[in-house]
Amino acid sequence: MPDLIREGAADAPVRILLAHGAGAGMEHSFLAELSRLLAGPEIEVVRFNFPYMSKRAQDGRRRPPDRQPVLLDHWRQMVQQFAHPRLYLAGKSMGGRMAAEIADEVNAAGLLVLGYPFHPPAKPDAWRGEVLKTIATPTLLLQGERDSFGSRLELADFPFCARVDVRWLTDGDHGFKPRKASGLTESDNLAQAAAHIRAFIGAGAI
Repeated sequence: MPDLIREGAADAPVRILLAHGAGAGMEHSFLAELSRLLAGPEIEVVRFNFPYMSKRAQDGRRRPPDRQPVLLDHWRQMVQQFAHPRLYLAGKSMGGRMAAEIADEVNAAGLLVLGYPFHPPAKPDAWRGEVLKTIATPTLLLQGERDSFGSRLELADFPFCARVDVRWLTDGDHGFKPRKASGLTESDNLAQAAAHIRAFIGAGAI
C-alpha cells in the first residue's frame, strides 16, 4: 500500500496536504469523500499516512500514534516534498492539531482543521488548543456542533485569534455526522465542509 494518495491535477494552482486522525489512516471514508469533493483541475489533494499508520497498513497490527516530535517531523517532510506556492495544510483531528503547530513555521498559505481535538471525550479539563489563540496563518476551523472533543457550547467563550474562521457543521459529531432527527446526513455536512473550504481558498486567504 502506498504511503500517500494524490487526487486532482498535479499542476493545480492550489495544493492541500491532508493528514488523518489518530485512529484511522488516509483511506478512511471521511477523508476519501472530502478529497473527492475537493480534488480537480483547481485543487490537488495529497493524503498521507503518518509512520505508525504506514506500519499498521503493512502488517495489520494496531499501534498508538507516534509521539508528537515524530508526527511534526513527518509533517515537515511532507511540506518539503510537496512544496507549492499555495500550499494549504489540512488535517482531521490529530492531523489538524499537528498541522496547526507548524503552519506558521513553514509559511503555509492556510490551515484547514477538520474537528480540532480540544480535549479527550469526557475529560473537559484536559484542554488543548492554545495555538489557535495566537496563530498567524489564515485558518479555517470546521467543527461539529456537538463534537465530544469540543462542542459549540464548550467553545462559546474560547478566545480564537482573528486569523481563525470558525464554521460549525449542523448537529455534527467529531466526524461531522448529524443525528437523524436533524434532517441532515453525514454527506450533507461533508458537502458543506467542502463548500466552506472552497470559499476559504477562493477568498485568497494568504
